Amino acid sequence: MREKTEILVLGSGVAGLTFALRAADRAEVTIVTKRAREEANTAWAQGGISAVFDPTDSFDAHVEDTLVAGAGLCKRDIVEGVVREAPERILDLETLGTKFDHAPAGGAAPFELGREGGHSARRVVHAGDITGREVERALLDAAAAHPRIRFLEHHMAVDLITLSKFGGPDVCAGAYVLDTRTGTVLTLLARETVLATGGAGKVYLYTSNPDVATGDGVAMAYRAGAEVADMEFYQFHPTVLYHPQAKSFLISEALRGEGGVLRLEDGTAFMKKHHAQADLAPRDVVARAIDYEMKRTGEDCVWLDMTHHPASFLERRFPNIHAECLRFGVDMTQRPLPVVPAAHYMCGGVTTDASGRTSIPGLWAIGEVACTGLHGANRLASNSLLEGLVFGRRAAEAMIDLGPADGWSDVPEWDAAQAGPSDEAVVVTQNWAELRQLMWNYVGIVRSDKRLQRAARRIALLQDEIREYYWNHFVTRDMLELRNIATVAELIVSSALFRRESRGLHYTTDHLATDPAMARDTVVKRGVPAHFR
Repeated sequence: MREKTEILVLGSGVAGLTFALRAADRAEVTIVTKRAREEANTAWAQGGISAVFDPTDSFDAHVEDTLVAGAGLCKRDIVEGVVREAPERILDLETLGTKFDHAPAGGAAPFELGREGGHSARRVVHAGDITGREVERALLDAAAAHPRIRFLEHHMAVDLITLSKFGGPDVCAGAYVLDTRTGTVLTLLARETVLATGGAGKVYLYTSNPDVATGDGVAMAYRAGAEVADMEFYQFHPTVLYHPQAKSFLISEALRGEGGVLRLEDGTAFMKKHHAQADLAPRDVVARAIDYEMKRTGEDCVWLDMTHHPASFLERRFPNIHAECLRFGVDMTQRPLPVVPAAHYMCGGVTTDASGRTSIPGLWAIGEVACTGLHGANRLASNSLLEGLVFGRRAAEAMIDLGPADGWSDVPEWDAAQAGPSDEAVVVTQNWAELRQLMWNYVGIVRSDKRLQRAARRIALLQDEIREYYWNHFVTRDMLELRNIATVAELIVSSALFRRESRGLHYTTDHLATDPAMARDTVVKRGVPAHFR
């Protein structure tokens, strides 16, 4: 089955929707989303969006905070541009109907502003503690009402279509897309294709991400021959609720921004000995500190103490977190919250220019899937939704002329060849569990050469098994997700082995120093070994 669209967007989070709403003013846009349209990483974001609104704050301060967090790898021009666009993008969201928390009338800033780790001022615009959910709601409502935007829900991209595979130029012309309900694969041709697939937290055993975060965009782009960079920098959020029944429930950094204190089981506050900013240190520092203290003491978690605040303040400022914790029998107004680090945010990704163009003509990447130079070696809190807003709009504005449709007639429909149904689905579940466990144990917050080498050897074996399974059986969503996280794992490990220093989120016991000569991006491309640029 074959279909055509002018612009194909893979992903329905903040970046993809922002792009679609702008691009649909002049072109037909098809949004493919592998589950329901609202199931995106965006909806899980709690803290907010960083932007300068307080007159005592400044663009220069926001830029400097971002550069410091990025540990020498941010591109200053990209950071400055994003920071200066931020207030306008926030106002765009409000125009669409996003209900942010406002400051009392007559205040210095229009919004109630929070503060998070690494920020030198209050500049986090929020909607309670469910900012992402509220932003996603407003964007989806607007997209659903637009006559030139259509959604293909429960559809998952299998691979990008590049004309070079069929004797044509090196141009992306759409994607093969699996209807996960029927098992049929659609050949979906597009003049321009936009990756907005989000992150890859499910490559790790413990993550704050939803089940959809399996690195699909990075894996597909890499297989298609696009450049990928800085994959060794995976951010671990310091505080996810530690409870046997709580799956991936994030405890927002905004709690520490409001004075939350991390303590050991005996009540000792420990962050001051790890960083001058104590509990407001950047995320990489806090996650490593918690990991160190847990290993030193043998404790299963640490404790985030908010009990010095009145219950009324906590219930108003963090209504969702308070209610969710109560559901698990934990009252944050009465006792500290048990927390542990978990994989949270991918700082590397598909390399792009300042407007989202990748190294393959006709292919764009925006949001978490992209490596733009904004985050460097470590993301500053609440710059992520902002990145999706800024680059979603930039890509739409840069896509003035749609690519040609030349060569479409040469693209064959999906061919299942000799594939058949599987009676060995246990291969997928076993490899999925093993891959995520070894990534957590060997490629986590603290690394070593020996652990990385072990991970590389085991991933290579798993890749062989996955390839054999893939080519012999009909594709399923589970199979495709396993294939993608295995590719992402391989890229993370190869990039981490190449970077022989500690910088930002890449911390290795064999190379503790930061080497100024390595203040460059780690670039990988299919068939080309990792190298600095």
